[in-house]
Amino acid sequence: MEDNGEEKLLAAVRHIAKTLGRTETMADDILQVFSAFDGRFSLDKISSDRPLPHRRPPADSPPDAAAVAGVRREADDHRPLSLERTVRTLDRQISRFVSSNSFIWSDAGDAAAFLEAVDDLLATIRELDSLAAPADKPLLDRADDLLQRCMLRLEEEFRAILDRSDGAGISTPPSHDSDSDGADVDDDRIPVAAPVDDYNLVIDALPPGSVADLHAIARRMVVAGFGSECAEAYGVSRRGFVDESVARLGLRPRPADEVQTTPWSGLEDEIARWVKAAKMAFLILVPSERRLCERVFASLPPFADLAFAATCRPAAASLLSFADAVAVGPREPERIFRLVDMYETLRDLLPELDHLLSEQYSVTLRAEVASAHRALGAAIRGIFVELENLIRRDPAKAAVPGGGLHPITRYVMNYLRAACVSRRTLEEVMDEDAAGAGILPDHHPPSSSLALQVAWIMDVLQSNLEAKSKVYPEAPLSYIFLMNNGRYMTQKARGNELGALLGDDWIRRQIAMVRRWSNDYLRATWTKVVAVLRMDGVSAAAASSSATAGKALRERLRVFNNYVEDIWRVQSGWVVADEQLQTDLRLAVATMVLPAYRNFIGRLRTTAEAGKQADRHVKYSVEDVEARINQLFEGARRR
Repeated sequence: MEDNGEEKLLAAVRHIAKTLGRTETMADDILQVFSAFDGRFSLDKISSDRPLPHRRPPADSPPDAAAVAGVRREADDHRPLSLERTVRTLDRQISRFVSSNSFIWSDAGDAAAFLEAVDDLLATIRELDSLAAPADKPLLDRADDLLQRCMLRLEEEFRAILDRSDGAGISTPPSHDSDSDGADVDDDRIPVAAPVDDYNLVIDALPPGSVADLHAIARRMVVAGFGSECAEAYGVSRRGFVDESVARLGLRPRPADEVQTTPWSGLEDEIARWVKAAKMAFLILVPSERRLCERVFASLPPFADLAFAATCRPAAASLLSFADAVAVGPREPERIFRLVDMYETLRDLLPELDHLLSEQYSVTLRAEVASAHRALGAAIRGIFVELENLIRRDPAKAAVPGGGLHPITRYVMNYLRAACVSRRTLEEVMDEDAAGAGILPDHHPPSSSLALQVAWIMDVLQSNLEAKSKVYPEAPLSYIFLMNNGRYMTQKARGNELGALLGDDWIRRQIAMVRRWSNDYLRATWTKVVAVLRMDGVSAAAASSSATAGKALRERLRVFNNYVEDIWRVQSGWVVADEQLQTDLRLAVATMVLPAYRNFIGRLRTTAEAGKQADRHVKYSVEDVEARINQLFEGARRR
């Protein structure tokens, strides 16, 4: 009976040690206290069912191989029993936390105790793995099942911490020697990031305490082999913050077909918002989320990058999907200005993203940004091709009244002038196409790819105008038409980026063509008028008969008057839109006609037959003819 009572007492002591000791080390300390308190509780008795410690023999004692082997065998025999008790103890401790309906991390002590139990469980599983004995397989399965329950609860706590910390403090970026843990955090909190003009910002979305708790959980989950699940849980929770931040900038995800069917007037406003949203997302949100992931998953690669990609990729992909949808849309020339804005936005972002999106999971997002950037460049090049086709398709059947400026000339020149304000960007776009085609860059090129493209469009436009000029039944009017349009092209190309692209030689050639058309007009209209006033043949007749000479002069004067009246009646309705060109053309006509007419009137007055009656035959004075010339080319104003 006495032995039986002592056994019960020893069992009670061992139970107390196991219950109060969270680890084997703590249990051994409790047993040591009992041993020192009462000799009956010797360590040999109360730890008889615990694995024997591996003790080193005294240095001066000879080694006894058999004894050592026996001790080891005895220890190995006891180890599975100890591990089984440890698993049972951890099961009781962990089950209390796992089954709790309250938030474990609401109490720091509970959180620490739970993490300690998880650490002990991980250590026990490692020890069981090292045994690799078939008999230990059920115990290892039980421990793995317990670990699975721990990980599920840790993931719930992880999400809860993220969801609870839904504020976003905004601060300036930390300096290189600042505390990486973000100890100095702005106390002001906003639910999501608002539109800003200063992109030199970092959003500290979680307080430092929450970051530390998340890191503690993430480290255990990674060690346990649940790093991917932890990173995905992080991404799911943080994704809402990023998505809502982008949504607050006025953008909502839309399918590509809906974007492509949206009227351009409505799409222009959305593109303007997209430009701001893309800068906000990639210059503030993305760097801030990268910084936060690197703190939560510190020293846990590649899970920091995996969590970062899971967080940012959906919102980024939505932004890039919009850019792709716009890029594959119709190639109307008026779209180029907004496409250039989008192209420049992504072009400027790419260098900033090189270091942010360079790891295993995020590098694909960097490739998607570059792909959208290339698609926009291809769309811009396609618009230039479409502009060329638009000019070619413009019909040559309808003539512009009065030989005035054709709408296609006005449209193309104003369009190119406005587009070439972004000359540097357009040159970059065109050079990308040349590089993609395998054309090696010349260090001293005569002109850029853009300059060649614009010069080609000018040639296409000029050919189209020459075809349109043939619609006019009167040759002089066709020359007026070419002069008007050629002059307009020259004026629109002067003193701006379009002229810089075309070059001074092009402008000089254009001026020379206008001058040639002017001379063609003078020959077609006024050469016959001046020829009537010539004195050839009249002098010989006057020598033989003044009456005959007078009659010939009067006939020529009548023909001259008819010519002038017909020209004035018809050509006063013609148009020379440029005031300087109109003045120069009238001056050229006056210089050609008035001196010849003045000499003719003088000759008429010197004939004996005409005498004082000469003025009776002169219907128009020199001043009248000059006034008629100055009334030419006024178009609708005259009518």
